[in-house]
Amino acid sequence: MGEVRTEVTLVNIGVTVKARDGLIPKSEVRQLTVNAVVDTGAWTLVINEKTREKLGLRVKKPNETTLAGGVKVPSGITEYVEVRWKDRETACEAVVLPVEEDVLLGAYPLEGMDLMVHPKNQEVVGAHGDKMRYVVK
Repeated sequence: MGEVRTEVTLVNIGVTVKARDGLIPKSEVRQLTVNAVVDTGAWTLVINEKTREKLGLRVKKPNETTLAGGVKVPSGITEYVEVRWKDRETACEAVVLPVEEDVLLGAYPLEGMDLMVHPKNQEVVGAHGDKMRYVVK
């Protein structure tokens, strides 16, 4: 399978709540639209330090991540980020990897928006068609 990219908008939820509660102007809500690499092998959203700074996200858990090949790099887990794709949205933590150039859209946000990669067309599509479907078992 080749590289699949899709446009998503990332929003700082903490700032959004402050704006909703009237504590800051809505113009201060930080969001960023990016052309993310869909990485079903990543468990969540992966961003770099530059993206974290633009969104104003706080790192709540400094960490160390082992990359493929065994290389260890400093990383961190951020507060929740809202991820929007077309008319769908979900919220998840993001892993900050300073060495990553692209935003990676991992399995957790894909599942949260009921999305999958169409294997033949190499594009992101709704797993259950045009409408999100929530299944609770």
